[in-house]
Amino acid sequence: MNSKENVLFLYKFGVYNIFVNLLNMEIDSVQSHRKTQTNCTDSMNLRLILNVLYTFIEVLRISEFETDVEINEFRNNLLLEIGLPHNQDHIILKLQGMITKFCSGLAPHYPMKKVLLLLWKLILVILGGMNKLANLKNEYRKNVNLSILQEDPIEIIKSMRSSSPPPSSTDLINAQKRGNRQKRSLIKQSSLDESIVVMDLSYQNDDDLSDYEDQQLGMEEITNVKNIPEMSDYLKSELPPSPLITKGLPWIPKVRHKELQFFLDQTRIKFLGYKLENDTDTLIGLPEPIHESVSILKQYLYTSLADYQIKREEMIQKNPMILGESDYYQQSPAEILYKAMLPNLPTQMIALLKILLAASPTSKAKSDSINIVADILPVNVPVSFSESVKLETDINRQKEIVVKAISGILILLLKHFKANHIYQFEFISQHLVFANCIPLVIKFLNQNLVTYISSKNTIPLLDFPTCVIGQGPDLDNIEVGEFPLCSWRNVYSCINLLRVLNKITKWKHSRIMMLVIFKSAPILKKSLKVRHAMMQNYILKLLKMQAKYLGRAWRKSNMKTMSNIYQKVRHRLNDDWAYGNDLEARPTDFQIEERFLRSAVDKFHARRYSPKCDDEFTPKDYSINCALGKPVTLSNEFKQHYEIWLDQEVFRNDIDWNALISDIEK
Repeated sequence: MNSKENVLFLYKFGVYNIFVNLLNMEIDSVQSHRKTQTNCTDSMNLRLILNVLYTFIEVLRISEFETDVEINEFRNNLLLEIGLPHNQDHIILKLQGMITKFCSGLAPHYPMKKVLLLLWKLILVILGGMNKLANLKNEYRKNVNLSILQEDPIEIIKSMRSSSPPPSSTDLINAQKRGNRQKRSLIKQSSLDESIVVMDLSYQNDDDLSDYEDQQLGMEEITNVKNIPEMSDYLKSELPPSPLITKGLPWIPKVRHKELQFFLDQTRIKFLGYKLENDTDTLIGLPEPIHESVSILKQYLYTSLADYQIKREEMIQKNPMILGESDYYQQSPAEILYKAMLPNLPTQMIALLKILLAASPTSKAKSDSINIVADILPVNVPVSFSESVKLETDINRQKEIVVKAISGILILLLKHFKANHIYQFEFISQHLVFANCIPLVIKFLNQNLVTYISSKNTIPLLDFPTCVIGQGPDLDNIEVGEFPLCSWRNVYSCINLLRVLNKITKWKHSRIMMLVIFKSAPILKKSLKVRHAMMQNYILKLLKMQAKYLGRAWRKSNMKTMSNIYQKVRHRLNDDWAYGNDLEARPTDFQIEERFLRSAVDKFHARRYSPKCDDEFTPKDYSINCALGKPVTLSNEFKQHYEIWLDQEVFRNDIDWNALISDIEK
């Protein structure tokens, strides 16, 4: 039997609910951990319970596209059970409470890796992944009469090629030493037979040159094979067609309403001496080239869902009695999750960032820091060399998994809350900024990412399920075996953290200035050494944000990076990022926009999530007839044993009914 059949079999007998109750019992049980050191024996029961629950949720997640009737019934029933109610007993809130307790030092024995993994998978199952998020965005845009998104950023990035990293100072010194050699130039014909491209490789690395020569040798071998008559027909049918070279930029440029209005205001002041507020149609008195510019800007005009939601909130604040939320506000899974998380959301964000700091490879061990590897520490200190190597590998692997889970949780919450309502996203991003998320991510990236991504913190023979099938391997004579070229777990973590940094800093000038103050530009430039298209895309986005603040000298000395930004990052037609002449880039009090944003978020929460009226203005009904007329639902267990309840709560208690009646009459 496979895991799917086992999960279905156990679910029929209520094992999932049993283990949820066991988890609640383990959390509620008071355990005094006064030991100075915790080890794997302190969390044995919790690890077993979390493993079973994780298996249930993972089978539920991977069975999304199954067509079997039994599996679909299991999926629908389990999704109903893990739906978010409005109380504090839900499993997601319990897991978040465990994280908070762990960071506060009240429960240092909690297995954080398993708690974070289960929380990540639960959020992924309830809210959905990136494909579901794209469908939700189009659905929300369609509901408010906005155009459907035509581009899928992930698919576009898949078609991109990674660019070579900009040379460092060491590379430039080595290139100067090789400058005395004879310069070799390779001449190749372009695939479109339009021009001859001369590639000067004298300042390139020898490895790049050897790779290019190997490719040329391979092409010569294929050419020689093509000259054989018997092989020509075979190669025509077997060789894949050469990819077409697309001319132009990969992204469609966008223009915001704010940028169009700003352009018209500046133009009207220049030619007419006045400006028209909130008018993008009147062009009387403006030259013909301005008319053409406005038509091009309107051609690429893009209204985001966030802009629509902000305008609607402003209209509701101005007309609260006329405009309501019945046509827009809906109880989506993200809305229910946000409402349940809202009371403790700031504390939860701080706890996640604390664990991320403890798991970061660049963080230094401190005596007062939290211990996230207590659930894998053995009781006895390892004696042999092989056991020490295994423990060190497990510790590094544990930290990598923790970073992956936290980065997945953060990017899921940010993206889904932004699609649901922009002020929910702004609330969580503000608390991430207040908890020093920006310097934390920059500190995480301030390492040798090439080494981090190519790290081999795993032993295949000791991984599940190999370690439990057959006889266990001998640790003294174990063979490492082959490893993949990179650790996709670490690639995933780095990309997610870069996306989080992009999300919380986009269009926020005060937060972009934090990137400049913490000197993220050289760190991000060094990170471009990772030859991964998606990672480079998000790094270039962060560099583009702060390019206008870094000065002309930086832009002049990093022209290769500027060219990569131009080629791979979406353009805003009015964004003067490459020259720094934008008025918004001038030094002002950037904290003003943060205060305005905080005020708007507070008004949104006060209107939607605060009680409708105070207790003193709430109408009260003291009529006994109304109280008796309200339907009361009694459980079957209470109906079977109601006589015991009567005996304990009514007959054994002395009640002075006359005094009770006299109090009511008064």
